[in-house]
Amino acid sequence: MASPIDKSTARPGAVKSADRTVELLEVLSASDRRLTLTELHRELSYPKSSLYMLLQTLVARGWVEVDSDRGTYGIGVRALLVGTSYLDHDPVVRAAIRVMEQVRQEINETVHLARLDGADVVYLASRESEHHLRVVSRVGRRLPAHSTSLGKAVLSTRTPEEVDLILSGELAPLTPNTVTDRAALHEQLAGFRNVGYAHEREENTPGLGCFAVALPYRNPVLDAMSCSVPLGRLDPEHERQVVSALLDAARTITELLRQFGR
Repeated sequence: MASPIDKSTARPGAVKSADRTVELLEVLSASDRRLTLTELHRELSYPKSSLYMLLQTLVARGWVEVDSDRGTYGIGVRALLVGTSYLDHDPVVRAAIRVMEQVRQEINETVHLARLDGADVVYLASRESEHHLRVVSRVGRRLPAHSTSLGKAVLSTRTPEEVDLILSGELAPLTPNTVTDRAALHEQLAGFRNVGYAHEREENTPGLGCFAVALPYRNPVLDAMSCSVPLGRLDPEHERQVVSALLDAARTITELLRQFGR
């Protein structure tokens, strides 16, 4: 089971109970199924009695849900409410949504907004194509930055040294086409830096191409917008339309955010 926790980054002055609560919620949210007390104990290495009491507290507060018949735990509705509040109050999401809808209407492909978080990108918003064959990505989904056009767009705004610090671990492949050689990735990012947008074909999803632009309203850049296109619809003219729409959208969103001092 993959865990988003990096205990090496824990702050020396951190409050243990708060750290444990956050770590537990992160493990539950990263899992694609509910977990037993034993599985959580194995993952977190907390004393089992302390872990059980922490779980009961979070269940009572609605942050964790328990299936009493199976003895399993999953993320609760309170976490959803907080996550929704984050999106509702995020100025980038609020500025981008209307522009994303315009892009979707213009090119009729699925449009995404994502933010760099460590070595991953997290999807903040999506507007789906009306085509029968379309891309669907849920808000909150995490993908390795090196395998996505969104991540590549953001990484292309950084120096090679900064990229290596962000991508300090192994560049794991999601498909046979994922660029996992560090030198090759740096060469790819340099090309994207020159043209002003990033792209990938089947690096994280077979049969899918994706284009992305960074949103440089702040430094360092953290956000990007992308468009995903099934390869069956991706001819040179459609690619030109997609890239043009994304570049125009990035300029519009960046101007909006800079007007409000973001």
